[in-house]
Amino acid sequence: MLSKKYIQLFSIVIIVATVYYSFYAQTPSKNYTSTVETEFSTENALVLLKEISKKPHYTGSTEHVVVRNYIVSALEKLGLQVQIQEQVAVNKKWRAATNTRNILARINGSEKGKALLLLSHYDSNPHSSLGASDAGSGVVVILEGIRAFLAKNEVPKNDIIICITDAEELGLLGANAFVNHHPWAKDVGVVLNFEARGSGGPSYLLLETNGGNKKLVEAFKNANTAFPVGNSFMYSIYKMLPNDTDLTVFREDGNIEGFNFAFIGDHFDYHTAQDSFERMDLQSLNHQASYLIAGLNYFANIDLTQLKAHEDDVYFNFPYFGLVFYPFSWVMPIFIGCLIVFFALLFVGFQKKKLTLSGVIKGFIPFKLSLFTSGLLAFFGWKLLLKIYPKYQDILQGFTYNGSYYIVFFVALSIAIFFWFYKRFFKKEKTQDLLIAPLTFWILINGGIVFYLQGAGFFSIPVILTLIVLAVYIFSANTKNNTLFFTFLTIPILFIFSPFIVMFPVGLGLKMLVISSAFTILILGLLLPIFQSYRNNKNIGNLFLLIAGMAFISASINSSYSTERKLPNSMLYVLDAAKNEAFWASYNSKTDEFTEQFLGKNPTIGSYDANTSASKYKTNIQLHSKAPIINLQKPSINIVTDTLIGNNRKIVLQISSNRNANKVELLTKTPIQFKAFKVNNEALKIDATSKLAFEVKNGTIMSYFLTQEHELIELEFLVAKQQKFDMDVLEIKFDLLSNPFIKMKQRSEVMMPMPFVLNDATVIKTNITF
Repeated sequence: MLSKKYIQLFSIVIIVATVYYSFYAQTPSKNYTSTVETEFSTENALVLLKEISKKPHYTGSTEHVVVRNYIVSALEKLGLQVQIQEQVAVNKKWRAATNTRNILARINGSEKGKALLLLSHYDSNPHSSLGASDAGSGVVVILEGIRAFLAKNEVPKNDIIICITDAEELGLLGANAFVNHHPWAKDVGVVLNFEARGSGGPSYLLLETNGGNKKLVEAFKNANTAFPVGNSFMYSIYKMLPNDTDLTVFREDGNIEGFNFAFIGDHFDYHTAQDSFERMDLQSLNHQASYLIAGLNYFANIDLTQLKAHEDDVYFNFPYFGLVFYPFSWVMPIFIGCLIVFFALLFVGFQKKKLTLSGVIKGFIPFKLSLFTSGLLAFFGWKLLLKIYPKYQDILQGFTYNGSYYIVFFVALSIAIFFWFYKRFFKKEKTQDLLIAPLTFWILINGGIVFYLQGAGFFSIPVILTLIVLAVYIFSANTKNNTLFFTFLTIPILFIFSPFIVMFPVGLGLKMLVISSAFTILILGLLLPIFQSYRNNKNIGNLFLLIAGMAFISASINSSYSTERKLPNSMLYVLDAAKNEAFWASYNSKTDEFTEQFLGKNPTIGSYDANTSASKYKTNIQLHSKAPIINLQKPSINIVTDTLIGNNRKIVLQISSNRNANKVELLTKTPIQFKAFKVNNEALKIDATSKLAFEVKNGTIMSYFLTQEHELIELEFLVAKQQKFDMDVLEIKFDLLSNPFIKMKQRSEVMMPMPFVLNDATVIKTNITF
């Protein structure tokens, strides 16, 4: 018989080991090092990645052509016939257009069924991202995976289409061009899309389907991937958020479903100059490879016409079982069953005097105080940190370089708060009385899930396991020796739910620390029977308070910028041709050594104009100052047609750059309803309800990214004849750092261009008079 001391030690070891393994098990721990020609090689993939990510290669750049030619050459070396699909594409949602050039190849199968399509994109984000992770990693995983597959000399049943799209970063334009214009699109049965939203971390599975996920989940399970990471809670949240990938276009425009595989760790590297070969996490690359290897071998040889379904499955990953799933239709019965068992245990517990009304009521006090105190501290604590360190707001991804320390700080602080509030109750109240409060909260959460978020149906697992613990307390005469049994019951809870504590702030920004704190308290509440059995449990709170302090100190030490944690900053030169005045403008909230040489020590707060270029996170210009007039060659703007047709007004507008600009953006200061809209003869679809192509209240109408010299942009649109116009044209060239008329000191080695905003550009602003 083990002594209490050893039981407590084993219990602690099990809990710590489970939490550690819940993160460790998410990614492969070894490279694909085989030298066998028919197997995937990480080393081969890295050779390709190093070439692709040497320089920024956004659509329209010189390096973009170099990378495209390199990928074409790599495919041709595999004996594949490669075609470049050149097509103008327009995205209504992102108000973007360009002339795309997709890289396509096809492996013929033995049967004439639907094809498997392997998807990633080769353009990097304008204008400074090196694109190693996003999405060079996806491209090289596909290239190396196809090389190993072809080396087997096996003919797949299904055709395999390789689609490396262009202009994904501009608004999914390459995917739009393929789905809506290429004849192969109608052949596609399922898509495997490889993406990245950071430079590390586990790769998550996210499904895209217009119907139910049941057949896709079952197929993915049968593919037998080595390290599946995904769950239907993420799937349900993803469907509710305005997130898009190339695969979204396949689903929305082509009714083609598939799988997204994307890693989101080290989010601060996303779309920056730090998205480099050197910073790419090998485990993340290998995780993508594990999906590709299993998916390619499986989906190339099954009937892809059988993947559509009306029903959805709840699913989650678990060690040795892979993907565990069951129908959405079970969610309600499971909840009702848990509710019946819960009330039955309450009734029997009060009858047998195992539960006391006063004890149950008192049990809500420490739990609610822990939950709300930790949540409030996380919410307002992060806001306070933004005041203390305003430079954090310049990291537009929302996750700072020292963000992991802040996660540890707030989670450890939440644990300390939990034990601080419970320390007096552990001695005075029964464990079963204290357990009712967290169990009630979990049941209420599951009640909401039944009606609003059935994908999170597996949240019933903690309820079921805790009901077993409560039943032991109600029906067992002796519960003093059940610590290890209760600890083993918590293993599924800790393994499934611990990663959520980190996933939310990593994926959605540190503003989500409040969710991390709440999850921490909710999980700890279910572990009350274990903690109450520990000797000196109050010391646990002190230990985690110490950990919180150490994490906060570490975060403070690592709050400064360095060559490995670069300061993002921005600068624009804007020439307002109509007013004959010029400005320096920055999206930074404060000046630094680089921006001060333009803005001076006391720049004007706010923007030089209300009508400025769009940015991904609606970031506005924060500082500006007057600038000298530089003789920049203005774009040619020609109103070809401005005529009335019945009650409508048709306008054809031509714009061309005289200085080889990168982008032209059309903006409006007044609301406009476009009944029809064409960009270089590519028409937007008319909405069936509103009968409009689209409507703009103010701001960006359309951004066109130029891909060749002397490229002509022709905009044709139809509006009501009484429509009033007040339009501006912004012509943008990424030449601020190389412009011979602008003298400056270049960024230091601890700085980099800010992502997601217009940057390092000279801008000519012109008003259009109709």
